[in-house]
Amino acid sequence: MLHLLCVSLAFLASVVKGIPGLKQYDSCASLRHGTNYVVSSSQVPVGGLADISAVAAQNVTENNLATFCRVIGVIPYGANNTLNFEVWLPELESYNERYLSVGNGGFAGTIDYQAMASNLNTGFAVGGCDSGHTTSENGPSKPGGYVPFLNSYAKTAACIRNSIAMFSEPAKAITALFYSCPPKKSYYSGCSTGGAQGYALAQYHPEIFDGIVAGSAGNWYSHLILSFLWNGLHANKPGAFLAQDVLTLARDAAVKRCDEIDGVEDGVIEDPSKCDFEIASLLCQSGEAQRENGKTVCLNETQLATFQAFYSGPGMNVYPGFAKGSELEWLVQEEELYTAYPVPILQNLVFRNLSYDYKTFNFQDDVKTVDIVAGPLITATSPRLDAFKGRGGKLIATQGWADPFNVPTWPIDQHNEARAIYGEKALNDFWRLFMVPGGGHCGSAASYPQVPGTWHTLEALIPWVEDGEPPGYILATNPADGSNTTKKLCPYSQHAMLKGQDADQFTSFACME
Repeated sequence: MLHLLCVSLAFLASVVKGIPGLKQYDSCASLRHGTNYVVSSSQVPVGGLADISAVAAQNVTENNLATFCRVIGVIPYGANNTLNFEVWLPELESYNERYLSVGNGGFAGTIDYQAMASNLNTGFAVGGCDSGHTTSENGPSKPGGYVPFLNSYAKTAACIRNSIAMFSEPAKAITALFYSCPPKKSYYSGCSTGGAQGYALAQYHPEIFDGIVAGSAGNWYSHLILSFLWNGLHANKPGAFLAQDVLTLARDAAVKRCDEIDGVEDGVIEDPSKCDFEIASLLCQSGEAQRENGKTVCLNETQLATFQAFYSGPGMNVYPGFAKGSELEWLVQEEELYTAYPVPILQNLVFRNLSYDYKTFNFQDDVKTVDIVAGPLITATSPRLDAFKGRGGKLIATQGWADPFNVPTWPIDQHNEARAIYGEKALNDFWRLFMVPGGGHCGSAASYPQVPGTWHTLEALIPWVEDGEPPGYILATNPADGSNTTKKLCPYSQHAMLKGQDADQFTSFACME
């Protein structure tokens, strides 16, 4: 039942105070007159999402289960810049009395309609934005490509650091007008770039959300791209590229060595940081053939050096390296990421020279330049979240151990920094990190189809925010192989250990140090 106390017009006025031109309206059609930011508002019938061209263009797989009010808005900022956003408001009978903003991915530029649809169908009033620039401003992600948004400091800062905050306050006010009642709690959920946006909200805009989910977060974005560059440059040296069967050899050897850390042999390493597999054990011995029956059976010295570069990373002051057991996911690092992200950022933002030769980047001397120019715009890594903590905010972070983009130990490093500041108990009272064995980037890893790829983070966050019940675990369901396997994701530094009989069900595991 909608909380009755919030119908007070005086209280409603305080909620919307400061939003230009905002007045009280409660019908969908009237919302277009309620604020200067609203361009249009229209009712979408059940199943009507499929008929919206912008939604269909994203191949959204989920249709709306209830009628909702679609609000389209535009927010001007800086010098002639605009942020496009939408708010979807479910009919009262389907509304769970909560507001949720969703984040972006990659270089952003579009509203994430898939995330909006999924959360709309669970009852949220949900909003999303294009991060302050459109996809057309992302340019070609290749050497020499001009990327318009990276040539604007305002747009670059908006993308990760500010855009969610810019639209979410108006979106919450629109929600309050529509229901004649402010949402009882406000949440944010994002993954990848959206995870970075989540950390930015907690660090720079702690007053907006009661609870934040930051998944597979690229929040050290300025150094994440240097990790891409490091791996790509090493893998593309003469003879250094690691083909898929070479990666398979290493992954299978690591899993064979460390599979049973959690007490069950399931083809997944529970905690790769405890895995003592040494890649040098696969080095070809004198006189040994590297391939047998068309398969790679051992490594040459050049391949070994590439593996070691991936495992070590460019250094702890730049970025850590990848985990044992993630090797089968590395092709994207070798083939795409190092030119798709670091090169445009270095050429357009950092050095302002489209002819800059990324192969000359000096990991000793040039990192400081990246920190000075790009760091303040695209990075949110502070382990001190005092303001967010002080107002009772809760943060859930997730990270897959087999993520092909994000090195999994970086969120652990940041979490340990925060623990050193707050202490174990105080940190766990507001910020918890959940590592996913065999997990990929924002879901399943292709090389671990047996691992559940849906992580029920909001279901764990809401009771924490609203009832003070901290999550002892997060439920993981829906593996890519179609099985009914479920898993228990434990808060760092705990691990799931088999205690029951059925290793395919989360109830058989306990979270333990």
